Amino acid sequence: MQCLYCNHPNVRKNGKRQGKQNYICVNCDRQFIDVYNPPKGYSDEVKQECLKFYVNGMGFRAIECSTGVHHTTIIHWVKQIGQQLPDAPQEDEIPEVGELDELETFVGSKKTIWLWTAVNHFRVRVASRREGVLAWVLGDHSAETFQPLWEIVCCWQCYFYVTDGWKVYPSFIDSGDHIVSKTYMTRVEGENTRLRHYLARLQTLLKSLPLRYRKTLCYSKSVDMLKHSIRLLLHYLKYKKIPVFN
Repeated sequence: MQCLYCNHPNVRKNGKRQGKQNYICVNCDRQFIDVYNPPKGYSDEVKQECLKFYVNGMGFRAIECSTGVHHTTIIHWVKQIGQQLPDAPQEDEIPEVGELDELETFVGSKKTIWLWTAVNHFRVRVASRREGVLAWVLGDHSAETFQPLWEIVCCWQCYFYVTDGWKVYPSFIDSGDHIVSKTYMTRVEGENTRLRHYLARLQTLLKSLPLRYRKTLCYSKSVDMLKHSIRLLLHYLKYKKIPVFN
């Protein structure tokens, strides 16, 4: 036997550590055991199960109660997979009519943040997938936040863009291409409702009509965590599976 650190052959026994034979190197005086257990970890199946719970409306601590996996471990997995996924799954079809809307949620110390989303007005369905949100940005309710999204959407060169009456849109969309009507926004509002349904941190309780929401106990502590969660959810909604990650 050789020392694991200096490869010197002169080693001797030095008691036991956690039931295993411990050795000490005469040359470097460092101690080691002859057989180390492989590092503990969770299988891909457990990771996918926890993340599937997460994108089906469960909070981290609820998943911990159901699976026994600590909530901080699940948070680490969401961050890890969110860094590997694109903002939205790639779509081959370019929309002829685009819909744009904003979704209100909370972050940090329950400060309001807006999720701006863009979808294809004409729903596309394939047997193995469903087209959902095509592009999105997070930020405040200003033109500065909307501009990066518009730089993506304007490349579609749609015939029309359907939005609500928020004052930011006319400064970017030509009046001849702009349809301001909540009646024709059922597609994008439906997608925003799906996001709220599947992701607990986007869920809010209806307080009164019209659209006013009560602050909820389930919300994102950071913008980055919210972004990772949205990327994971959009991938899941399209492909109905959690990708394998390391």
